[in-house]
Amino acid sequence: MSYKVTLLSGDGVGPEITRATQEVIDASGVKIQWEERLAGQKAIEKENDTLPDSTLRSIKKNKVALKGPLATPIAKGFSSVNVLLRKKLNLYANVRPAKTLEGIKSRYKNIDLIILRENTEDLYSGIEHVVAPGVVESIKVITRKASQRIAEFAFRHALKNNRKKITAIHKANIMKLSDGLFLDCARRVSKKYPKIEYTEMIVDNACMQLVLNPQQFDILLLENLYGDIVSDLAAGLVGGLGVVPAANVGEKVSIFEAVHGTAPDIAGKNKANPTALILSGALMLDHLGEKKAAERIRSAIKTVLKKRSTLTSDLGGNSSTTEFTHALMKYI
Repeated sequence: MSYKVTLLSGDGVGPEITRATQEVIDASGVKIQWEERLAGQKAIEKENDTLPDSTLRSIKKNKVALKGPLATPIAKGFSSVNVLLRKKLNLYANVRPAKTLEGIKSRYKNIDLIILRENTEDLYSGIEHVVAPGVVESIKVITRKASQRIAEFAFRHALKNNRKKITAIHKANIMKLSDGLFLDCARRVSKKYPKIEYTEMIVDNACMQLVLNPQQFDILLLENLYGDIVSDLAAGLVGGLGVVPAANVGEKVSIFEAVHGTAPDIAGKNKANPTALILSGALMLDHLGEKKAAERIRSAIKTVLKKRSTLTSDLGGNSSTTEFTHALMKYI
């Protein structure tokens, strides 16, 4: 069987790591017709638009996309294309697994948790205005519809993936209405899934507990801003953003992506670590029903990391992106 997938190669090291991911997926035996489209800086340069209509049409048609990192200017320039994609395509669930990989340096062992983040509202709604000179207001939006939808997704995901526990993360002791609504939805949904243990934790305590004892967590359910912050914290527990995958899931469309930066300082030098995007590619294969191929890819990554003979510089080696990729293909 062959699949059509939209490819957004991204900026900086994006083209190098997307090419590596394509090669690894091809080696797994899954046939994919890649439909490459533009987004981000390249799209501005060629089409004067960060997210052209042709790109959106392709993703909507194929329903699956693989995306490399996209550059976003800080405090100036164009808005985040990542946020725009989530809004335009209603990608309401961000899925970020964080799992210990043997061969990756970390002070923690046996971590296997999933961050599930609501992806469409909260402070990321982008409602900001100047109240008076020197005073700016940002509005936090939490709705019952979005909160219930992400809670339902979390419990379905737990059942489907044999997960036992969901912890809702909040600040309802301070934001009693907004975070209170989020918790109310999670509690209501939890009652329909009695086999899944449900707990709650205030976000600042959750951050401390993740550092002290991350093994106590299974699935963490969070609003948009908390999820953005805590997902990077969780990545740090297992070696950093260079080794964790991510997916943005909607009712009709899903995008699988590397969440690390564009690393412009090493772009085009064949030094980038493609692990995160390759693992995201494995998540994509799971989504397509090609679970055996996905497991072959994960097994190859485990083998290469454990042997430590062909690692990129950020992983403690001196191999190129190409050498690392070819080692994975060999073990697949």
